[in-house]
Order: sequence, then structure tokens, then C-alpha cells
Amino acid sequence: MCGIAGWVDFARPVDHDVARAMTATMARRGPDADGLWTGDHVALGHRRLSVIDIEGGCQPMVAEERPGARAALTYSGETYNFQELRAQLTSLGHHFTTRSDTEVVLRAYLQWGAGFATRLEGIYAFAIWDMDREELLLVRDRMGVKPLYYAETSHGVLFGSEPKAILAHPAFEPVLDAEGLRDILSVAKVPGNAVFRGMREVPAGCAVRVGRAGVSEHRYWQLEAGEHTDSLDTTIRTVRDLLEHIVEQQMVSDVPLCTLLSGGLDSSSLTALAAHATREKGLGRIRSCSVSDPDLDGTAGEGANEDHVYARLLAEHVGSDHSELPLRAPDLLDPALRDSVLRAYDLPIAKGDEHASLHLLFSIVRQHSTVALSGECGDEVFGGYRWQRDPDAVFSTTFPWVHEGRANYRGNEVVFTPDLLAKLDLAAYEQDCHSTAVAEIAAHRTVDDPAEARYREVTYLALTRHAQVLFDRKDRMSMACGLEVRVPFADHRLVEYTFNVPWAMKSFDGREKSLLRAAMRDLLPEAVAQRVKTPYPSIRAEAYNRTLRERLALLVRGSSSPLDPFFAPALKAAVRTEGPAALERGMSRAALETTLQLDAWLRAYDVDIVL
Repeated sequence: MCGIAGWVDFARPVDHDVARAMTATMARRGPDADGLWTGDHVALGHRRLSVIDIEGGCQPMVAEERPGARAALTYSGETYNFQELRAQLTSLGHHFTTRSDTEVVLRAYLQWGAGFATRLEGIYAFAIWDMDREELLLVRDRMGVKPLYYAETSHGVLFGSEPKAILAHPAFEPVLDAEGLRDILSVAKVPGNAVFRGMREVPAGCAVRVGRAGVSEHRYWQLEAGEHTDSLDTTIRTVRDLLEHIVEQQMVSDVPLCTLLSGGLDSSSLTALAAHATREKGLGRIRSCSVSDPDLDGTAGEGANEDHVYARLLAEHVGSDHSELPLRAPDLLDPALRDSVLRAYDLPIAKGDEHASLHLLFSIVRQHSTVALSGECGDEVFGGYRWQRDPDAVFSTTFPWVHEGRANYRGNEVVFTPDLLAKLDLAAYEQDCHSTAVAEIAAHRTVDDPAEARYREVTYLALTRHAQVLFDRKDRMSMACGLEVRVPFADHRLVEYTFNVPWAMKSFDGREKSLLRAAMRDLLPEAVAQRVKTPYPSIRAEAYNRTLRERLALLVRGSSSPLDPFFAPALKAAVRTEGPAALERGMSRAALETTLQLDAWLRAYDVDIVL
């Protein structure tokens, strides 16, 4: 996947040492090679994770022949249809010196200009410097699977795959303002927001132009509400055909590949398809990996997650080479691991155990594989979440997952002063975020039935807001280990096709993910095909929550935390008299995790709070 970094400064030559420092922050994303290309006013940095054309795909890649445009590219991601595009470009007179998809992307720009992104199928984030136009183009894939950040300066722009690349430039000061704090404390991710003041994330499906006249952002892809005319049988068959093609495309790799298998319908479907494709090509057995239940020591009581049971069943059924990672609460509370997660993410998070377990899983997977297929976005595409089927959540006036799970995030009113909470007004912020998102799709304009229009809105919210959090988590935790994770369910062709399928058809058998279950039934064991969705394994042992309360109590008792001025007086008083027990009332695990992470982040990144 790689990591990219760089900047444009139209007022002065770029500093090579700073460019190298920015690029070096991406080392974990690209452990195999590094490169730097500079012009009079631009620096493009690259750290490479070698996946396609190991010898020939080095970057940044430059095309300087005349006549025609001249350009340089630093690229992260995969373009799955690069072979088809290469053939088309060859017929148009282009000559290739490598087998890489990077060269195809570069020459596609030379041939078709800035609009070429509509021809790409894949997950990507890249920067192209047009030498003749003296213009930088930043492009992010349609679904926002791969990250790309930028920050405007007085004479140009800084950019990178992660915030840390921009933070490495001396011109950027890490500041947290009220808008950034709202983003941290809210459960509504806003496309484009990057928490740090003055920094933005290129929104999914968007491109940013940077020239002497300034910076402009435009959208090249957008989901649109419309009519679905296929019958149920045709829809099921089309879903199967799309998935077979997408999985086969995403298995193209010059390095070892595996699947991340939870035993749920999504990951089992991908593993079954990958195993079938592997057998058809005579390539032996597909490798599969999973996390076994983190509470198998018996402390969780009833309701323990049984993912590992179904993962083993599916692995045996398709004949995959399967391995598991067992996790325990002490592992996920290790301070060094939590610091590594924070450094990978660059931002405070609410689900520390899930991020930590993924980090550990990916570090082990990386020992034998460089690429993995993962089931992210299957629930969003096919309607797998409970809040997508609960009428109270669906027809609420906010994000349905917020309506259903609000109790899981309670605690801000316990931790922070009333003055701060009044200033942030998180309730109004949440409503504004929801209203803005719904207005983007305007389903009521093209869908006559108000109930169906709302289901279309909920699907849009799931794909453009909820899925983004999962993409971020998977990208940061995997790339911190030098592992490339591909997400077939996020392929824009599948997303576009299923988006306008009526909800009655998506749930035709009264179950979650009816279309996917029907499309994959012949490849799955009956027990897996009929399995009810379960969440990603999360630590349930009370010892985990107790440790979080103990750590936060120590923080509140002291006075050195940068959050100390914002801790509620009532909280300080209660902790002084009761200790950690004071944090048992009204405090969710997410609030405990977020507060601890926020404190660690402010310290580690030397962030100034300006509210």
C-alpha cells in the first residue's frame, strides 16, 4: 500500500531535509524502500510496501518525455484494473518500462488529465505534480479506504498519508480547537475533518488541486439515489458475479496473500471465494487468519463470542491453511502496545481493545503474508447491523447507530466541566452532522415512498460515515505492521449496484444480509450461512474496565494532565474520596478509553488546546 508525503511551496525552494523527515514518518507503511523527488517548488516523498512488480515499481515515478505532459507521481494503494488500462493505453501509443500499476496510473493521467480517476478501480491515495502546469493533484479513492491528509500554507500545501507526515513539517503547529474536540468526543465522523486545526482529510471520492491561484476541492464520484429494476433472482446472481470478479481481481499480488476470517458471513464469503479461485488456478490452499475469543479463560460468563468455532468450521470446509491469535485482557492493556496504537492512529480513539487486538493480529499475519482480504463494509452494503433493521433506530432523527448505542458512549457529562460541554454543544453538532449527510443524498427527491427513502438515507449514512471509521481502523493498524489490507465489499461497483436495491429485497427472507446469504449459499457450510451476526470480539472481562478506571482515577487525582482544567470539579471531588469506584457511575468504557487516549495524545503530540 505504501505511504506518501510532500509539499508544495510556490514562494521558495523546498528543503530536502524536511522532505526526507516527512517521508520518514511513513516508514512503517512502507518498510521495503524509500524515495524522494524534488522540483523547484515541490517535494514528493514515498515509502514503499512492495506488492506488484517488486523490482520495477519504485517511486516517486516520473515521466518527462516530450512531446506531451510531464508529471511525477507518489502513489499509495492498488488499482485492480491496471492490466486492462495498460492495454488501452498501449493501444493509444504509450510505452511501459515496468509491470506496476503505478506506471499505469501515471500514464493514465498523461493521457486523460485530471478526470482520469473515474477510470480507476481500486483503493488509492496519490499526489501528481504536473511540471508544465505547475499544479499538484491529490486524489482519494471513491469509498475513502486509503487515507490522504493535507494542510494549506501561506504559499502552498503540505500532504501525507497520515497526519504525522504533516506534523513533521516545522510550519505546522498541532492545535486542538473546539471543532476538533467535537470531532473526538462525538460519534459522528465528518468527511474532511482531521481534528488538528488547519488540517483536512481529502474526502472520499474527491480530488484537490493546488496551484498558484490557490487550493480547490472537487468531487469526482458520488452515490446517487435511483431506481433498481432487476428482479430478486437477477439481483442475487449479479451480486455473486460481482463478488467473484472483485475477489479474483483483488487476489493479484506478487507477494503472499491471506484472508482475515472471523467466521461471520462476510469474511467467510470472501475466504470461500478466494479458496475457490485459488484452487481453479492450481495455486494450492488459501491461508486464513483469525482472532480467537479474547475471554476464553472463562471469565466472560455467558454470551462469549464463538467466532473461532465458525472460523474453524469454514476453514475446514474450504480447505484453507488456518491460524488463530488468542488474546487476553492483560495483552491489550500493555502500555507499550497502547502507545504503538496511538502512534499509528495519530488521534485518540474510543475502542482501545479492538484497535490493540487488530494491531497484534496484523503483526502476526505480517510474519507470513504481505496482503490480506478483509470483510469490512459487508454490513454497510448488505444491511447487516441491527440498527439497519430496527425501525426505532432507522426512523430516529439522528444516526441510527448513535440512537441504538448511545448508552455505550455515555460519560462526557461526568468527565468534563459544564462550561466546556455548553461550548461544544455536542447534541447540536450531532444533529448538524446528520442533517448535512442526509442532504447530500436527498433520497426523498427520487424515492417516492418516504419509508424507503429513509432506508436509502440510512444506507448512505452507513457507507459514508460509519464505514469510514472501520476503514481508518483497518488501515492504520495494518499499515503500522507493513500489511496491505484489501476490502472487496467496498468495491464501488458492488456499492453502486446494491445501494438502490429496495430494503424489502435486501431483507427478503426476514434476515440480515439476505442477498449475500442467498448469493453465497452453495459455497458455505449451513451453520455459517445461517449464523446470526456477532460484533468484532471485544474484551468483556471486568478486569479490563477496572484497570481503565484505575488509570483514569490516577490522572484525575494529579494535576499534570493537559485536561486538568477541563475535568469537572464534581469528578475530582468524587475521585478524591472514592478513588476508581467513582468512575463506575455513568461512565462507559468508550468514555474511559477516549479520556485516557485524549490525555496521552495531547502529551505525545505536544498539542496546544485553543478553545
